[in-house]
Amino acid sequence: MTHGIDLQHSLDRIDTLPALPVIAQKLLTLALDTDEGEAQLLKLIAQDPQISAKIIGLSNSALFGSPRKITSISDAAMCLGLTQVKSVAVGIATMSALARPSEGKFKSSDLWTHNMAIANTMRVVARHMPARLRPLDDQIFLAGLLHDIGYNVLSFLDGNASDALYDKLNAGSHDSLLNIEQQLLGTHHGELGARLALHWGLPEEIIAVIRYHHMPDNVDAEAGQPLVSLVHLVEKILPELGISEHTRHDILPQEWMALGIDATERNDIVQEVNTVAEQAKQLAIA
Repeated sequence: MTHGIDLQHSLDRIDTLPALPVIAQKLLTLALDTDEGEAQLLKLIAQDPQISAKIIGLSNSALFGSPRKITSISDAAMCLGLTQVKSVAVGIATMSALARPSEGKFKSSDLWTHNMAIANTMRVVARHMPARLRPLDDQIFLAGLLHDIGYNVLSFLDGNASDALYDKLNAGSHDSLLNIEQQLLGTHHGELGARLALHWGLPEEIIAVIRYHHMPDNVDAEAGQPLVSLVHLVEKILPELGISEHTRHDILPQEWMALGIDATERNDIVQEVNTVAEQAKQLAIA
């Protein structure tokens, strides 16, 4: 059974999807290199109790290992850093915009855990990249948090198709993720997420990451490089964390080279990543 026709009809009416939340719109345009920008960031987040609570909770998680109890957004900003607080707030706001009262089989908590683990692992791997190639911290974190938003789009547009995909991915098939999605949906989660990101006016490099993170060699992925390759590699390091995406575990030497990383550093990087992964599993932000 294919859900592709109904899904395509829904995509043709992309403007019926929720608008990008106002707080996300404001945060994306906010410069953090001034005292005024920093103050505005903290003010915006403090005005949203849900986002504030989740950021404070995240700051107190093992993933960030604060030596003291975080109780305020200003403390969280000192713990996480302004760029990460901004990216996390945007990520929470965008995922919340696509939430439904009754969830399907793709749980928002599982997707959040996966995205947060990918974002933090990207940061770990990026530290081993040459400075000339390394993306900005806010780009890294935002790309990691939003790369799989297509699953949220699918759940919002067609809960039955979303549940059918979840069942297929967890049925032990050896087929690739893109083949499974194409056969079942007539498209893939990267395209679904990219269409929404385009509708929302998100940055070009983030749209490319969302669309091509499973196809880094696509010529059109260049607009999002090296972020696209960074997400692709990290998903191979963490293939089943939070959600199952049928990602192959083997990382080719040229995939490390694409990021300017010597393959001999792999063992050290993977060891660092394993620590992050264990800490990410403790997250439960629904």
